[in-house]
Amino acid sequence: MLDLPHAQVMDRRLCDLGEGAFWHPKRNQFFWFDITGRRLLSRDDTGEQVWHFDTSVSAAGWIDADTLLIAASHHLLRFEIASGATTAIAPLDCAAGRLRPNDGRADPWGGFWIGTMGHKAEAEAGAIWRYYRGEMRCLFDKITIPNAICFDAAAGFACFTDTPGRIVYRQRLDPSHGWRKGEPEPWLDLRAEARNPDGAVMDADGRFWLAEWGASRVAVYDPEARYLGAVCVPAPHASCPAFGGHDLSVLHITTARQGMDANALTGAPEAGMTFAVDLDALGYRGQAEHQVIL
Repeated sequence: MLDLPHAQVMDRRLCDLGEGAFWHPKRNQFFWFDITGRRLLSRDDTGEQVWHFDTSVSAAGWIDADTLLIAASHHLLRFEIASGATTAIAPLDCAAGRLRPNDGRADPWGGFWIGTMGHKAEAEAGAIWRYYRGEMRCLFDKITIPNAICFDAAAGFACFTDTPGRIVYRQRLDPSHGWRKGEPEPWLDLRAEARNPDGAVMDADGRFWLAEWGASRVAVYDPEARYLGAVCVPAPHASCPAFGGHDLSVLHITTARQGMDANALTGAPEAGMTFAVDLDALGYRGQAEHQVIL
């Protein structure tokens, strides 16, 4: 069992639903979202930034050093970091406002996976989509809460989950272009432990780092889905991890306050803050986020 340090507060700004943790490898800058707060937040060596939107925003990939692809309700947006200007790149089917984007990540081929879901997590209302070279294609439908989208370092498969089902799936991918190959296979079954899988990332050595909603932790599993240990946070709802730092050894963790009443918030005043832990001494390294190719 791994002896992992606890995460410490990195940013004290409160998010109702912190998500979309993302390290820009060309800028050495950390970004994340408050989905229901309709904000993109950032922190680097120069300080903190925030951008406000008129719709839900949830996940990002990097196009170049100055530009992000952002998942927003109705569209994927090209976002100019310096000016905050946005341009619609591709439509995202959010059912005329009944859905919003959730978890997403760029894939090794320059595509971008993004999940949609109902505002109240209506059963099977959402889907997981892939944008690739100008084409938006539905990969999986009838999804309630899409999460844990990430890719192994060898580009052989993707992971994803529908959180209420408590099973993380592996999807084999075609090595030539990254489209799905065959059907998804159950890989990590959390039903017996009643764990709720949320955002996830895979490190350079194939370990799977999974935020478990309601459990105050990011759990670590080996490539055979065996539990290794966990990084704990002083907030019940860990929501999304991301490796960053100059050598990708810092694990960043977003959290949420959503659904917590006054008593719960009194007991966990740091809920909704963003945390980090340096894993350099343990030799753990993440993967650099992949570039989105438009």
